[in-house]
This record gives sequence, structure tokens and C-alpha cells, in this order.
Amino acid sequence: MKYKAVFLDRDGVINHDHAYVHKIEEFEFIDGVFEACQRFTEQGYKIVVVTNQSGIGRGYYDEAQFKTLTDWMCAQFLANNVEINGVYFCPHHPKKAQPEYLKECNCRKPHPGMLLQAIEEHDIDPAQSIMVGDKGSDMKAAKAAGVMTKVLVRSGQTFDEKDMLAADLVCESLSGVPDLVLKDA
Repeated sequence: MKYKAVFLDRDGVINHDHAYVHKIEEFEFIDGVFEACQRFTEQGYKIVVVTNQSGIGRGYYDEAQFKTLTDWMCAQFLANNVEINGVYFCPHHPKKAQPEYLKECNCRKPHPGMLLQAIEEHDIDPAQSIMVGDKGSDMKAAKAAGVMTKVLVRSGQTFDEKDMLAADLVCESLSGVPDLVLKDA
């Protein structure tokens, strides 16, 4: 049996995007995130985070610092009765990175690599799944991975008409997404 999942971008969807957030004291959850994820898990969705982290490649922080913050973030979700089933990140950047991270890759959104890896590793059916992001690149990655429902939230970046057209739904923040997509709503 295949699972359904909610893929979440991190900065701008889970937490306020203060640019290259990598310290616990800088991590500020957006209101309603835990409640929204609780509703999704109650409906049988896995929760998977897919996040571009070019700050690693740029040398602003390292993978160990990212892991420390990620472990803390996942613990906060667990304390709110939500299990994060996977966190996938891309440290690369095609133009602005240290040599070992300077490359075109398939994992950096808008490419679908992180989603495809999660789909394979967690036996996810993308046709039953949802992507929630705050950028057009999130919508493009979801489309390329075959994710059925693409939701753009306004809680992070500003986006243009083209980005909005790439989404199936647009809403203010993750807290409003369950009402738009769940059958129990």
C-alpha cells in the first residue's frame, strides 16, 4: 500500500523566513503549523520536509548546525503529537557556493530530487499527496515529481501571478491548508 504525504517547504511555511535561519533562537514557528499537521496526520498523511539550504553551500552555517536545528524542530513537532517522517535538504547552489557545494543538482528546487527521494524511501503515492510551499520553485518541484495538489502560502516570500498560476490553491499560511484540501473539513 502506498502512503499519502504532505510535503512542506521549511522557511516561510513552517517557520518565519528570516534568511538563512540556522540557530534555534532564530527559529520562529508560524502560528497554526502544529494544528494543521495534526489534522493531516489524523487523515493518514505522512509529513515530509523538503528544503533548499544554500546557506550551507554559501558557508553561512554547516551541515552539523543544520542537523542540530532540524533535530530540535522535529522534537517540537513530536511534543505537539506530530511525527516528521523525513527531512530532505539541498545544500547546493549553482552560482553562489563554496567549491564542494557549487553545482547544478537534481535536488535543489525547482528540481524534484528531494521529493522523488522521499517518494521512493517512504513508499508515497504522489497522486494522493500535497506540496505546501511559499515559492514558485516549490510548485515546479511538486509538478515535476507528480505531486497532485500544489498549495502556495503567503506566509513567506512574495510571489507573482505566474507563481500563483503554478499552484492549485493559494492561502495565507499552512494553518489554512487543511480546510482547503481535507475531506473532514
